[in-house]
Amino acid sequence: MNSMEQDAPTVGNLYSLAGKVAVVTGALGLLGKQHCIALSEAGAAVIVCDLEREKSDEFARMLPGPAYGFQLDVTVMNSIKNLRSFILQKFGKLDILVNNAAINDMFENKNSAFENSKFENYPVEMWEKSIRVNLTGVFLCSQVLGKIMLDNRSGSIINIASTYGTVAPDQNLYKRPDGSQPFFKSPVYSTSKGGIIAFTKYLASYWGKEGIRVNTLSPGGVENGQEEYFISNYSQRTPLGKMADPGDYKGAIVFLASDASRYMTGANLIVDGGWTIC
Repeated sequence: MNSMEQDAPTVGNLYSLAGKVAVVTGALGLLGKQHCIALSEAGAAVIVCDLEREKSDEFARMLPGPAYGFQLDVTVMNSIKNLRSFILQKFGKLDILVNNAAINDMFENKNSAFENSKFENYPVEMWEKSIRVNLTGVFLCSQVLGKIMLDNRSGSIINIASTYGTVAPDQNLYKRPDGSQPFFKSPVYSTSKGGIIAFTKYLASYWGKEGIRVNTLSPGGVENGQEEYFISNYSQRTPLGKMADPGDYKGAIVFLASDASRYMTGANLIVDGGWTIC
């Protein structure tokens, strides 16, 4: 065995996050909770960030390793700066940032959802709100919290996008068995998620020589109590024949956060059961 082979880390060491500090925004969402669990199970101290402090604290206490709840609004600069101060006081460093907070806009009035979700009628107020959270929030968190990584010349930023950031929404998925269309997937979701992928590439290039890696994770659809016809439509269009379980992205998050992906930056890791290849 040569010296290079002797010095090479084991696979277990590559995936270990022991001693690392991680922030997850939108941490109380369906996938946000799974991201926190995965990072904690891999050994990281996790800061659970969401709009509700009490619920964030409660969930943090359920994680297997050190974890802390924090009330965070990703659209408010002072809120993010308060988080930065907490990180610096508590840890003095930040190794992992998962920009997960997002809005997947819904129309509360089902009777008007069909008309209001049409592109021709889509409210600009809904567009601006989603852009503010989904895209500007990623920019702000990366800018403010990334400065901690910049000072330490090390870090991994993971921006959560979607398959709809790579391909257009398939509006046929939302059709009922009788052929009627209850609503259309909105234009802002796809636009904001596509913007995240482009922003990831920009920041990866800009901060690459500073030791900060920036990658995108694009999940496919997750089964979460949707109408049976939608689950069936989605599953039939997917090569693996099913929607994702919430835990199906845990391995991808740990991979992107850890040294297992240490020579990877600016990439868009699509985990979708093959949905985007068809």
